Amino acid sequence: MNAHTDMVPGRVPDAADTGTRTRCPACQETGAAPWASARDVEYRSSDEEFAFYRCARCGVLFLDPMPVDRLAEIYPPNYYAYASDEQSFAHRVKDRLDALRLRRILSGLTGGELKVLDVGGGDGWQLDVIRGLDARVSFTQVVDLDPAAQERAVARGHRFFCGRVEDFSTEERFDLILLINLIEHVSDPGEVLRTLGRHLTPQGVILIKTPNTDSMDARLFRHRDWGGYHCPRHWVLFDRRNFTRLAHACGFRVSRFSYTQGAPFWGTSILAALARRGWVTVTAERPMTRHPLFPILAAGFAAFDLARKQLGGRPSQMFVELVPARGSARR
Repeated sequence: MNAHTDMVPGRVPDAADTGTRTRCPACQETGAAPWASARDVEYRSSDEEFAFYRCARCGVLFLDPMPVDRLAEIYPPNYYAYASDEQSFAHRVKDRLDALRLRRILSGLTGGELKVLDVGGGDGWQLDVIRGLDARVSFTQVVDLDPAAQERAVARGHRFFCGRVEDFSTEERFDLILLINLIEHVSDPGEVLRTLGRHLTPQGVILIKTPNTDSMDARLFRHRDWGGYHCPRHWVLFDRRNFTRLAHACGFRVSRFSYTQGAPFWGTSILAALARRGWVTVTAERPMTRHPLFPILAAGFAAFDLARKQLGGRPSQMFVELVPARGSARR
């Protein structure tokens, strides 16, 4: 099946065109229903319209077909993750909050030495932060697809594996594994979790951050290029229920769960709406994250989401901490 290049923007693909045999990458059930179509509104890497489906069994959203052979095209050189040194005020605030979370996790780990793996960790800047939080961190490893990041990561004292995490092999076992904004980018999230489970110590924790499809903005912008689609780079998207189900199937249990602000998704969704009306311009040379309105929108909606969270709302990103299912509960 090819990407649907002849769709009306915002319209879901025709079930008559796709049949009912599309297989869910999370639970492997067939019979997924068309959910939405979306374009690359952020980086303009392609003019195609891509199709998202919703699994009839578990509710996972997924892109089909997944552009697994087009990574160099859909992750352009100016992709935001390749520019870890470009930090806005909103990013600095987020990083301080993330550091508090990491400090709590590290303080709950026992032992004189700790080993940490960052999957999709780029040049290792997050591992630098972790080493500064706990002097027991003695070994750090990056797994990333970006060869340009390898030299910088090694210079910072981190081991580096350039390739897919599914192909990563080591004798080391890690006390903390970071999977931050990563699992939604892979074609088989269950395989990734099972692979990481083999590299985790019995007391170890996997910290995952991923979009939440059960959110206000996901519903409002379902047919309007919701920012959480991050199309065509997000391939599998979850909510709390179906991610927990996948984790259990892969030998983990959720030791701690929380929602967090999804301001980038709000910002992307709103700028995409403005661009459709011709009120703002987004190009491949100046992608959405570099538009002057983006940090303003992100800051405003970060505050909005955090306030809603205090009132029981479910913002569009979630943190999940996983431990081996045989372990005792972590508090």
